Amino acid sequence: MTNILGYAYLLLAVILGITSNGFLKTTNGFTNLVPTAMCIITIVLCIFFLAKAMMTIPVGFTYATYGGLTITAVTIFGILKYNQVPNIYGIIGISLIIIGVILVNFLGKTN
Repeated sequence: MTNILGYAYLLLAVILGITSNGFLKTTNGFTNLVPTAMCIITIVLCIFFLAKAMMTIPVGFTYATYGGLTITAVTIFGILKYNQVPNIYGIIGISLIIIGVILVNFLGKTN
């Protein structure tokens, strides 16, 4: 498997992670059946694709990228859908996460 396929799996994992988190709020504490089922299905698929990505991309890089992109996207989702705008410290923190993901992927190395 090539690195390109690994990054494609990682992209799918990020999309499914965002989707799962989107359904999470609508589950109402896992009392609404359809959103709960969708949340469970998407998070299981997310973990599956993360595992596939880790077959070619180092574990630390994979999880750092997944976590950073998912956190950033879910924050943007919260701003757009629920009007949950972070304060200046939240914005600085998200910015540092994005910078960290860029550094890990473009300058980070493993043995």
